[in-house]
Amino acid sequence: MSNIYKAFNNGKAFIPFITCGDPALEVTEKIIYTMVENGADLIELGIPFSDPTAEGIIIQGANARALNNGTTIDKIFCMLENVRKHTSIPIVFMTYANVIFSYGKESFMKNANNLLIDGVILSDVPYEEKNEFEPFCKKYNMDIISFIAPTSKSRIYTIAQNASGFLYCISSLGVTGMRDNISTDIVEMINTAKVVSKIPIAVGFGIKTPHQAKQISNYADGVIVGSAIVKLCEKYGNECVKHIGSYVKEMKSAII
Repeated sequence: MSNIYKAFNNGKAFIPFITCGDPALEVTEKIIYTMVENGADLIELGIPFSDPTAEGIIIQGANARALNNGTTIDKIFCMLENVRKHTSIPIVFMTYANVIFSYGKESFMKNANNLLIDGVILSDVPYEEKNEFEPFCKKYNMDIISFIAPTSKSRIYTIAQNASGFLYCISSLGVTGMRDNISTDIVEMINTAKVVSKIPIAVGFGIKTPHQAKQISNYADGVIVGSAIVKLCEKYGNECVKHIGSYVKEMKSAII
């Protein structure tokens, strides 16, 4: 059984996202620890990319800052070697196809597996093209996380039946970013997927407040938050760690 499922074993899962290297890799390491201490169940780590097409302006900025800091995949792997001495929390990478192509698909998955990375989310790879990467994921015991979105409709059955790890339900059309209101019929998407699969479903894109998180957790198995946390990295820089810890604690408390 995938290690990712452990994140959903104790009530609703809170899944925070950060971009590695923003504001600095040594700070990223500290953020991971504070997120674990404050109740995160699974962590998404973004690998910075120069053209993050799925991201809104907040995470675009984080990618730019991380790349300007000289963040590379090998430096991220080195940081995670130390992280794995202190925590076994499930971790998945979130990045883009070109990042892995450039590094080498097999080398990337092999090195990630050595660091007990549990899965990968490829924001620009649709379900129909995941076979480009899935054999390497399976070889190295990693899940490739599939998306369902408001536009998926009749594809939801197929995607859910073949998903692994967890199913990432996109709450809103458009790119990542905080939203005041989430109007998509998330319940319908989740119920459609659950007809054919028992895989955990986590909802992301746009969630920023404890109230929103609580509402989503009434239907989903997990709640994903990225932009609101990355905004704290931008606002507080190297001093962001305690602020992120407090935010994660508040959000996790809202969905228990």
